[in-house]
Parts: sequence; structure tokens; C-alpha cells
Amino acid sequence: MVDAAGPRLAPPPAAARRGRAKTARIWWAIHQWVGLKLAILLSFVFLTGTIAVFSSEIDWLLQPQMRVDPATVSGPVNWPAIAGAVARHAPDAQINNIAGPLDKGFAAAATIKRADGALAFVYAHPSTGAVQGDGHWVGAKRIFRNMHRHLMMPVKWGVPIVSSLAILLLISLATSFVVYKKWWRGFFRPIRMTDARTAFGDFHRLAGLWTLWFVALMILTGLWYLAESTGLKAPPSPRAKVAPAELSTLQTAARLPASLAAAQAANPDLRIEHIIFPTAKSGAFVFQGQDKAILVRPRANTVWTEAATGEARLVTDGRDLSVHQRISEMADPLHFGTWGGLPTKIVWFACGALLTGLSVSGVAIYGLRLLRADKRPGGVRDVLVRAWIGMGWWRWPALALVITSFVLLPSVFGVAGD
Repeated sequence: MVDAAGPRLAPPPAAARRGRAKTARIWWAIHQWVGLKLAILLSFVFLTGTIAVFSSEIDWLLQPQMRVDPATVSGPVNWPAIAGAVARHAPDAQINNIAGPLDKGFAAAATIKRADGALAFVYAHPSTGAVQGDGHWVGAKRIFRNMHRHLMMPVKWGVPIVSSLAILLLISLATSFVVYKKWWRGFFRPIRMTDARTAFGDFHRLAGLWTLWFVALMILTGLWYLAESTGLKAPPSPRAKVAPAELSTLQTAARLPASLAAAQAANPDLRIEHIIFPTAKSGAFVFQGQDKAILVRPRANTVWTEAATGEARLVTDGRDLSVHQRISEMADPLHFGTWGGLPTKIVWFACGALLTGLSVSGVAIYGLRLLRADKRPGGVRDVLVRAWIGMGWWRWPALALVITSFVLLPSVFGVAGD
């Protein structure tokens, strides 16, 4: 017979149920393996990247010479005044470049190379050009970005190692959709504090759901960095060939106003953010900034001028980049969240903190699950011991790479000089 509710379906055969259970266990094992075996390295990369988002602000807090009273800043950046003041402050040094203030309350920063080869910063008021003090080449920004990007190792080795973690992140993301059934229903489920295992599990799922878009973005940019570092680097933008000029630091600074006027005439819409000074190989000022192209670094929009004559020699527009170049220019603003200023940096920092929490909570869940299986209570130490053992021999290369980044830290200071 057929009742009012329709025909009754027979339950699936036991073999089918066992097959699905076995498949689920395989997916779970993969998800757990990816998140656990290299958890030490993953957590370190996530944490340093999160801190790197606000590394410039950390330097600003630690170095008074980087701060200005916003009420004293008016009008556009006074590039000639800054160049002149820096040249008088360090006449025997070479000015490599000047970067405009990152935000309100920040000084402009000139990178100089002293006679002994040491690199340093000179900070100046963006409106008056008055020098506010010197700064060491190595600060929070240099340390955290180098640790995050290449673990302080040579770039040709470190970048591929770090960016290859995007593959693990991709596997973790893909398997999570299979492991957590009906995941779309969990966006607003509260974290239950009944016990540590439940709390960590609920946090892990909730943080994973709300950072899905962010994780996907980190995977895409990470894979792009991996491709670039292994031979698919975008071709460089056009460069103007300008013969070097024998000019002192003071003379070069004195030539800046004429070149600035020529650059502004060549591209009135260019919002200059960075100026590269002439070198021993090129006698050009390079004015970089933002124009009409979106999601590009300042270097995508440039005006090259000849320092000796003040003549504009080349204008580049970010909208003219090839697809390959455009993707390359988008990667950094999207990876670090700098494209929208402070609001997007706050969002990126919060998501980075959650991503770090995902990695740590996954390790905690593994340790707590083993303790529960043994039907025995345990503290933090017991959880860490179980997780440490579960990492197997993979823990040693992961730990070695993290330690290496600290061991090589003095080498960054050595490059800059004391």
C-alpha cells in the first residue's frame, strides 16, 4: 500500500552507508592532516602577516620622529621643501627616494644611503619640509614583512616556501565544505561554552565561515606569488633611458622643483605618492602615484623626468598594463588590504587574526579529541603534547623554518648597517 505521505523509501543498504562513512573519514583525515602537520609554520606565517598589516603604524607608535600634528598639515605634500631639508640634513648621503605620508599624522620618509653604504630614513614634515629626525632602516615593517614573505631567507628560496603554503590552504578550504555538512547554516550559530572541545570546535567553524572570502583571496594571491617566484614574473613597465648626471645631493634636490612642475604638466591627474631620485645609472626623477587605474601600486602610474633639464621623458598609465602586469600590481594591495586605507586594513587585520585562530584552534581540537577518546581530563600541556606528537616528523622542518627566521634576523640589520 501507499500511504498519504507517498511511497516509503527503503533505507540505504548497509554497504552504501559504510561507503559514505569511509569517504567522510578520508576527507576528514585530509583536512586534519593539512591543518595539523605544518601548523607551527602556518600559524607563524598567518600571525606575522596579520601584524604586518599594521607594521607601519607600529613603527609610528615606537618612533616619535614619524609623527606630526595633523592640524599643522595643509595642502599637498611639499616635495621640494622636503628634498631640500633632507639634502641639507645629510649632504654627504645620497637620497634614494621620498615617500609621502602614509596617513594623517604621519611624516614623509626619505630613504638615504650614507657614505659608508648604510641605509637609513630621514623623516620630515609633509608641509614645511622640516626634518624631524632619523630612523634606522630596520623597523617593525621591515621585520614582519620579511618574516611573513620569505622567513628572512634569501627571496629566491623563502618566497616559494611561504607561498607554497597556499596549496595547503586551498586543500583545507576545499575539504572543509565536505567535512562540515550544511555549512551555510552556521553563520549565526553561537559558540557553545559547555566544554573546551565544543567551544574550540564552534569557534573553528564560525571563524572559517566568516573568513571564507578572505581565505580564498589569500589562496589566490599566494598562488600568484608562487607562480611569480618560480618563473612567471610579469614583464617590467617601460623605463626612460636618461644618462646619469654628475650632481651632488644638494644639487639634485635643487633640480627637483623643475622636474616636479614638468611631471605635473605631463599628467595633471597624477596623485604623487613616491619620488625616486637619480642614481649612478639613471639621471631621472621618477614620480609615482595613483591616477585612474584601480588596485595598482604607485609604480604603475609614473612620469619620468630628466633631472639635468627638467624635461618629462616618459609617462606611464596603469590602465595600459597587460593582463599579466595588472594581476601582478593587484596582488599586494589585495593581499595586505592597503587598497582602501585604514578601513580595509582593519578588516584585513581582523580576518588575519581569525585565520591565525583557525590554525591554532584546529590544533587544539585535535588534542582535545584524543583526550576525549581516552576518556581522561587534561590541561593545556596535555593538549599540546598530543598535538605535538600528532604532527609527526613534519613538526621538525616547520619548527626549523620558524627558528631560521629569527636566526637570520640580524642579517637584515647587517644589510642596513649600524
